[in-house]
Amino acid sequence: MKQSPDRRLLPHVPGKHRSGKSRRAISDEEVKKYPYLKFFNGEDANVRYDVSYPVKISIGNSLISYSGYASDISISGMRLHTSAEVAEVIAQHKKVTLSFEIQPGTLPEGLEMKVKTNGHSVWPPEEVLLQKLADVRCGKLSPDTEFAFGMQFEKNLLEYSNDHHARYELMTASFLLFGICLCVLLMRTESVVYFKFNKYLYLYSIIASTFLLTKYAFAIFYKADGADENYTPGVSVIVPCFNEETWIRQTILNAMDQWYPQEKLEVIVVDDCSTDRSAEVIRETIQDIIEQEGEEVASRIRYILQPVNKGKRDALALGAIHAKHELLVFVDSDSFLNPYAIINLVQPFKDEKMGGVAGRTDVANTYTNSLTKMQSVRYYIAFRVMKAAEGIFDTVSCLSGPLSCYRKDLVLKYSDEWLNQKFLGQRATFGDDRAMTNLILRHHRTGYQDTSICYTIVPNDYDVFLKQQMRWKRSWLRESLVAACFMWRKEPFAALSFYMGLLVPIIAPFIVCYNLIYVPLTYRVFPTTFLLGMISMAVLMSACQALLRRSTTWLYGIWFCIYYEMVLLWQMPIAWFTFWKSTWGTRMTPADVEAQERKKKKEKAQESGATAEQDTQPDDKAE
Repeated sequence: MKQSPDRRLLPHVPGKHRSGKSRRAISDEEVKKYPYLKFFNGEDANVRYDVSYPVKISIGNSLISYSGYASDISISGMRLHTSAEVAEVIAQHKKVTLSFEIQPGTLPEGLEMKVKTNGHSVWPPEEVLLQKLADVRCGKLSPDTEFAFGMQFEKNLLEYSNDHHARYELMTASFLLFGICLCVLLMRTESVVYFKFNKYLYLYSIIASTFLLTKYAFAIFYKADGADENYTPGVSVIVPCFNEETWIRQTILNAMDQWYPQEKLEVIVVDDCSTDRSAEVIRETIQDIIEQEGEEVASRIRYILQPVNKGKRDALALGAIHAKHELLVFVDSDSFLNPYAIINLVQPFKDEKMGGVAGRTDVANTYTNSLTKMQSVRYYIAFRVMKAAEGIFDTVSCLSGPLSCYRKDLVLKYSDEWLNQKFLGQRATFGDDRAMTNLILRHHRTGYQDTSICYTIVPNDYDVFLKQQMRWKRSWLRESLVAACFMWRKEPFAALSFYMGLLVPIIAPFIVCYNLIYVPLTYRVFPTTFLLGMISMAVLMSACQALLRRSTTWLYGIWFCIYYEMVLLWQMPIAWFTFWKSTWGTRMTPADVEAQERKKKKEKAQESGATAEQDTQPDDKAE
């Protein structure tokens, strides 16, 4: 999505002479009728997006139609460009029928559809339009002169989507969910009946299905805390940066452009000795804020440059030391906050026992290719279902790196232990989000706010993606074993769900080998039931995406599950035996630099050894 630029650099920042809210926003109550679209208030629904749509223009049910194009669009209207001939028609009839198609990725997910709706011109003023048409007729302006209209839809796109797509999509997705759950329950009944024949296999089957179904069930009852404009504690946003010259400007501007009291929000950017143009881009961005928004606004952003590269944890810890407010928000340098992310994220801290809160992360580059679409579905289910289910019990096991909030006193309290973390004698260099979450969760609560959104860039290359997933699995295995030592003290349902979630992925490779290789080869039996179970869980994910988000990406949930069973599942055994590795694989951290140097030395030694061996061999020609 490309939002139309505002004349102000930070349009949502409230100040002395502006509220930070748009005069054209629709009411919050109107938006709440369509919760599946995940607009949080009328402000979000007012955002305009740059597009290039061909638009068919007609009068009522007339068979005669004209052509034009839209250059930007919002929930309530579009900017329509036409010829002088079409402008005459619009001036004469006032109201016209507009037909166009919203392309996937140009507006928020859930709104991609074909639209045919009535609209009327609200701009330019009638006298201006008539004068311009008169100038075309008398030759003062060229007959090819383009006319631009601000067209307001008779029904906003939220209403249109609800009226034309909600019913059959809701029925289809609900039927799929009901059918899948019934199928899984019947299969688990079979597991109970045949339990005595293979206790371990059927026990795993029961545990796995119970774990997944209860997650979906708990997620139904999740409800985010409402945004109370009177509760605005001080917040310091910390952005660690290493070689992010492409995205860091947008990250900084989105972190600054928050609808939040100025005196209670600061942004601290810590550049971890980047080797690209990141430092220069950061300075240029700060200078632009000074020039366009003034010194007072710019005083809320601080820039710290690390003299040497120490890693993400050190950058975050340094930012925490310099922070002046009681809450710390950690934001990745390739993540972009919604303007209302902070006001929503801080609400759970009304509970004094709350130690940390995770926001929701959506994929910013969803429509790049099939890999990014697959990740988009996975991210949505991971947050809206899995984290929401944990949020019911205030035991979120991972406050994710793209957007999370902590009490400053707790971060400072645990920073030494966090920075010097070791596991089985090896220093931990990644998994900082899970590690900090464990330190907080041990004695405090951790929550989830689905209404606090950020968008992040995900890998669009399979090689980079697999390296990222391997790193995540190593940190998941390490931190899950750490969490297992104290989760039993938490709420019983939360603890039981956690231990089931720990057991299922670890044993899964053995179960898949047993069902897909051992059984068919040994007993000559096709694994119909096992495959049916896998397909059911895949369709369950996709149906949930279709029901909750109504995005065209829902089919990629099935592809993700297939890809997981074929590829990602087999990373788990590798992670067991390589948990000690500290390299990221996707960026040159200090650990990666050391590993690269060791590899070069090893290759050089091998070459030297080969050369020496060659020198000791008899000369063939001499023989």
